[in-house]
Amino acid sequence: MWHPLFVFALLATFISYVHATALTYKLAPNEKACFFADVLPAQVNGKIAFYFAVQSGGSFDIDIAVTGPNSKQILSEVKQRQGDYVFTAQSAGEYSFCFTNSASSFPTEKMVDMEIAIENESRSASLPQKSSGTSPEQHTALEEAVFRVSSQLSTVNRMQKYFRTRENRNFSTVRSTEGRIFKFSLVEVGMMVGMAGLQVLVVRFFFQGARKGYV
Repeated sequence: MWHPLFVFALLATFISYVHATALTYKLAPNEKACFFADVLPAQVNGKIAFYFAVQSGGSFDIDIAVTGPNSKQILSEVKQRQGDYVFTAQSAGEYSFCFTNSASSFPTEKMVDMEIAIENESRSASLPQKSSGTSPEQHTALEEAVFRVSSQLSTVNRMQKYFRTRENRNFSTVRSTEGRIFKFSLVEVGMMVGMAGLQVLVVRFFFQGARKGYV
């Protein structure tokens, strides 16, 4: 049997394996916004995960650019709705993640959901010591099980983000369609009132002409 303290320590190790920053930002038309993450020397050759999704606004597209230390360009994309990238931090320093809201023909305010995650340290350096009374095979099986659980949790988290993005986009589309229907209804009512008024004027004109002819 696996020792409960060992299992808890191992799970805690993987929970603290990365530190992440997740936020939602409202990007004004033609605005460029940059967010920064510092990579320490101990984190060199670690992985940086970058996720973003345009939740609402326009055609849900945006320009992105990722720049590393010494202005080294890592990623540059235009008119992207959603992205999930993982790259290696080859050098320590400041990494910038920039969004530019000028991709659409008619720029509108856009809501961008993003997450930046940086590995803290290598896995092998932070694994807890093996407790007495358990065989190496049991520890290996436990480590593999924890890796699988961590991978599955990451997959579930990404799927939740994907469905939340679809929900927000569909809701935005529904609101846009509702607004267009309301405006079209107002135009239709205005046209009906105008046609009714025009018909009244035409009928009065005919009756006035007939009355003059009769006199």
